[in-house]
Amino acid sequence: MNPIGGYFGLELNNSGHYHNDALRLNTARNCFEYVLKVRRYTKVYIPYYNCEVMLEPISKLGLQYEFYQINELLEPSVLPLLKPNESFLYTNYFGLKQGCVKSLAFKYGKQLIVDNSQAFFAKPVDGIDTFYSARKFFGVADGAYLYTDKKIDVELEQDVSYERMSHLLKRVDIGAEAGYPEFRKNDDLLCKQEIKKMSKLTESILSGIDYEMVRQKRIQNYTFLNETLSVSNRIHLDMDEDAVPMVYPYLTQDSSLKQRLNENKIFVATYWPNVFDWVTPNDVEYKLANCLVCIPVDQRYEDADMERILKTIEK
Repeated sequence: MNPIGGYFGLELNNSGHYHNDALRLNTARNCFEYVLKVRRYTKVYIPYYNCEVMLEPISKLGLQYEFYQINELLEPSVLPLLKPNESFLYTNYFGLKQGCVKSLAFKYGKQLIVDNSQAFFAKPVDGIDTFYSARKFFGVADGAYLYTDKKIDVELEQDVSYERMSHLLKRVDIGAEAGYPEFRKNDDLLCKQEIKKMSKLTESILSGIDYEMVRQKRIQNYTFLNETLSVSNRIHLDMDEDAVPMVYPYLTQDSSLKQRLNENKIFVATYWPNVFDWVTPNDVEYKLANCLVCIPVDQRYEDADMERILKTIEK
């Protein structure tokens, strides 16, 4: 029985989830583990250009895996022949590779697993196991969505995430830099979590987001940057009509650009430092991890913010 009266809680709207028909789990890596478990795969092909946390479920389940390389279009260089108990994981990089997802779905069918952690708004291909990460796009501490037609045969516990929210609250009150150490700590707390249902807190936050505004703002900011940077950008990725980008990927030979942006409080992440240990300096993945500048284009920013970014790049 819900209590009546007492102190007020957070004022959270409830307009529904964007991925309303998906399973709601606690993390993207656990969505991956869920698929590996229910499909009973024994081996996974995984891209070198990926976050090391994606090895966590593979290791936990004791599966074999094999890395594959990508080209400068962020597409697989070679497509292996899969045995019936093998799967192929592909990342929809920066939300701009839905065309490649569809091609791989045609080739591999249900043996394809799509990581849409960087492509929250990309539609799942019918019948293809596909998962999404909420915290790559929104202010939540956790939360992920999974599309699959194969259900696990155990009742999942519901996650509790209020103790991982401190960095989000600090960002509002005293700024992003003050909250960053706790962001790192709370990020580490997601390691080795059991597969759980999405927490009630994360569900409530994600139910109140204006997704259409987010979609339009990201496209607008990406387009704004691209009009100026496309000439000097050394990576050329077409943005499909329905694409909603996570960031603007800018490949440059300016080795000082990341540092210059950070010094001007324009924070850009490196995707992913672990790649330096997995490949050689001659590989495409090494160049991407080293030289690709992932510029924010999200819903928090206006044209004036994009102008500030461009001026800093042109210094």
